[in-house]
Amino acid sequence: MEKENRNALFETTPVPKAFLTLALPVVMSKIISMIYNMVDIYFIGRTGNANLVAGVSICAPVFLLMVSLGDLFGLGGSSVMSRLFGQKKDEDGRRVSSFTFYSAIATGVLITVIMLIFQTPILHMLGAEGEVLSYAAEYYIWIALGAPFIILTLIPTNQLRTEGLANIAMIGSIVGSVVNIVLDPVFIFGLGMGAGGAAIATVLGNIVTDIIFVVCIRKKSQKLTVDIKMAKVDLAIVGAVFAIGLPSSLNNLMNSFGTALLNRGLASYGADKVAAMGIASKVNMMVAMIMIAFAFGAQALIGYNYGAGNRARLREILKFDLLVQMLIAIAGGALLMIFAPSMIRLFMNDAVIVEAGTLILRRMLLGLPFTGIFLVCSTLFMSAGKSLPTLIMSLSRQGIVFAAALFILSRTLGYTGVITAQPVADMLSALLAVALLKVSKIEI
Repeated sequence: MEKENRNALFETTPVPKAFLTLALPVVMSKIISMIYNMVDIYFIGRTGNANLVAGVSICAPVFLLMVSLGDLFGLGGSSVMSRLFGQKKDEDGRRVSSFTFYSAIATGVLITVIMLIFQTPILHMLGAEGEVLSYAAEYYIWIALGAPFIILTLIPTNQLRTEGLANIAMIGSIVGSVVNIVLDPVFIFGLGMGAGGAAIATVLGNIVTDIIFVVCIRKKSQKLTVDIKMAKVDLAIVGAVFAIGLPSSLNNLMNSFGTALLNRGLASYGADKVAAMGIASKVNMMVAMIMIAFAFGAQALIGYNYGAGNRARLREILKFDLLVQMLIAIAGGALLMIFAPSMIRLFMNDAVIVEAGTLILRRMLLGLPFTGIFLVCSTLFMSAGKSLPTLIMSLSRQGIVFAAALFILSRTLGYTGVITAQPVADMLSALLAVALLKVSKIEI
C-alpha cells in the first residue's frame, strides 16, 4: 500500500501538490546546505579580519568541486533511477543506487590524495597570496581530508527523492547543519582554531548527515540499498549515469571555475573586495539555492513522467516549475535589493566591505530571473536523458559564457565590469537554454 501511495504521488496527485511535496523538503535541505557555507563565513566574519574572510572565500571553489563530483553520481544516478522507476524497473534502479553510493566514496578518497599532494599549487591557482594564503591553507587541508564525506552526502540526498522520501533527506541535512552551527563557534573561538576550526565543523556535520542517510536507507527505503554486492551494473547503465551526471558535475565544476576566475579578477583590487564578493555570493545564494532546490526537487517528478510517457502531466509540471522560479527570483531578489546593506553588515560590519558588498550583491541579483529559466531547461534535459544539451549548458553559464563576459567586461569597464559579468552571463545562458530547447526535439 505504501508503494502504491508513492506511485500515486508521481502519477495522479495534482501537480502543485506533488511538486511541493517533493520540492519543499529539498528546499529545506538546500537551505541547510547553504547554512553550512554561510555559518563559516558568518563566524569567521565576526573576527573582523578581512584576510581571514578572504582566505575562506578563496577556498569556495574547492567545496564546489566536491559538490560537482557528488552531483556526478547523485544527479546522474537519480536521473537514471527516476526513469527506471517510472518504467517499473525497480531492481535495476536498486543496483544504480548501490553503484553510485560506493563510486562516490572511492572518488572522495582519490580527491583527498590529489588535493593533499598538490595543495600549494592549487591554492596559488585560486589566487591565495601572502597572509591570505596561510588562512586559506588552514581551511583547505581539513576540507580536503573531509572530501569523501562531503561528496557522499550528495548521493542519498538525490536518491531518496526518487522514492518520494524527500523528508528523510531533509531531516538528515538539518541534523548535520545543526552540528556544524554548534561546533563552528566552539572550534573557531573556543579552541582558537580560526579557519581550520570552521572547516572541521563543516566536515563533522557532513559525517553526521552521511550516517543518518545510511541508517534511513537501510530502515525506511524499499527501492534503495547500500549493499555493496548490488553495486555491479552493466556498462549501458554506467554510461547512462555518466551521460547525465558528467554534465551535471561539469555545471558545478564550472561554478568552481567561475568563482576562482572572479576571485583572481578581484585580487588586484584588494582583499576587502575579495571578502566582499565572498559575503555577497553567500547572500545571493539565499535566493539562488531556493530556486535550485525547487528545480531539482521537481527532477524526480519530471523524470518519472517522461519515462512513463505522460506528456500532458509533464507539460503541466514544467509550467508550474517555471512559475515558481519566476516568483522566487522576483520577490526574493527585490527583498535582497532593499536590504542589501543590512545583509552584508550582518556578516562583517566594516564600512568598506559593506559598500563594496552591497554594490556586488545588487548586480548579482539582476541575473536571478534568467537563472530560473536556465534551471527549468537544465532539469528537463537531465530528466529526459538529453546528454548533449545538458553538456552544453553545463559548460556555458559559469564556464565559457562567464569567462568570455568577464574577460570582455573587465577590460572595458574595469572593476565595474568584473562585478557585472555574472548577470550578463546569466542572461546569455538563459537565451542559450531556450534555443537548445527548441532544437532538442524533446516531446512535451
